[in-house]
Amino acid sequence: MVAGWIGKLGTVWVEGQITELTARGGTVFLTLRDPVANVSARVTAPRGVYEAAVPRPVDGARVLMLVKPDFWVNRGSFAFTALEIRPVGIGDLLARLERLRQLLAAEGLFNAERKRRLPFLPGTVGLICGRDSAAERDVLENSRRRWPAVRFKVEQVAVQGPYAVTEVTEALRRLDADDSVDVIVIARGGGSLEDLLPFSDESLVRAVAACRTPVVSAIGHEQDTPLLDLVADVRASTPTDAAKKVVPDVGEQLTLIRQLRDRGRRVLGGWVERELAWLASVRTRPSLADPVRDLERRAEQVDALRERARRCLGGGLDRAEDSLTHLRARLLALSPAATLERGYAIVQRPSGEVVRQAKSVAPGELLTVRLTDDRLTVRAEQAGPDGAAGTAQPKPRARKPRKAAADGASS
Repeated sequence: MVAGWIGKLGTVWVEGQITELTARGGTVFLTLRDPVANVSARVTAPRGVYEAAVPRPVDGARVLMLVKPDFWVNRGSFAFTALEIRPVGIGDLLARLERLRQLLAAEGLFNAERKRRLPFLPGTVGLICGRDSAAERDVLENSRRRWPAVRFKVEQVAVQGPYAVTEVTEALRRLDADDSVDVIVIARGGGSLEDLLPFSDESLVRAVAACRTPVVSAIGHEQDTPLLDLVADVRASTPTDAAKKVVPDVGEQLTLIRQLRDRGRRVLGGWVERELAWLASVRTRPSLADPVRDLERRAEQVDALRERARRCLGGGLDRAEDSLTHLRARLLALSPAATLERGYAIVQRPSGEVVRQAKSVAPGELLTVRLTDDRLTVRAEQAGPDGAAGTAQPKPRARKPRKAAADGASS
């Protein structure tokens, strides 16, 4: 009943990788494995169908088969019968890899900002490589030659064939879960495109992207570029190059330290020399070489300014004194007192009005005659023929005792 139902399913195209290929008489038995889903199925193919495929498929080759499902009742097993076999060419593989690369790049798995820096000196290096492979020897020997104390945790797995993706992914997860591992190196020697296909598998690429530990890809040679190189934090061209990138060279580091120490010594010595030269230059300046001399020079300037100020002030006072003397002399020359001292007198009425003409004086009018030191009171009698006042009877006022005789004579 099951065989009849399966026999009615018809034909279908399937793709996979050939493993366990054997030929017996006119029939070829093989296992077709899906490397992504880790699913396999038994396939039987007539020898004519197998030999008609060009190039003839071999163990590990990727093929596209037109198969018909069958159920073997005697064995109770399910199998496919191959009706046509088409090897998957290099062009097809490259096209599929390019589509997968574009898909993963669109998701951001290859972005530079998500890549992490490697530790300067890792405590333990996780190494995923083939069993007893040259890649393992290259990484270990070159790393220990550069830094003898470096430690490794090696995971030996299949690096090609149908089980490579599963084993590499499991080893990667174990090393990523180990807290003592600071960096993980996935190394493999060179090979054909088909041999390196496991390192472009989508599941492995996503597992590397999900790691919390930095991953270094060292697959194949310089010209080989599997997708693992794009998603890894650091790409190494060869396993030997991976050892150089992961482990620093102790000799180079010691040389670098020595160069930096010498550079620091030169820089510091140059700075000290410049400061000493500046200090010596400052000490030779006159202000520091002979500080008293500068004070003396300043004192001389102060004395000169003080003397100059004294001369200016003295000259100003002398000019002001001369001006005052001249002004006093002019004032005395114009003063009525000076005129009186020369023997003149001023005739005034009692009201203080000065008499300027004799005809303005009425006979018998009292007048005051002002002299240099004192004054007289007189009475006018009549005007003389020359217009001057006539004889007047004086009426002396109080005088100073020591000048009485002189005043009488004047009257």
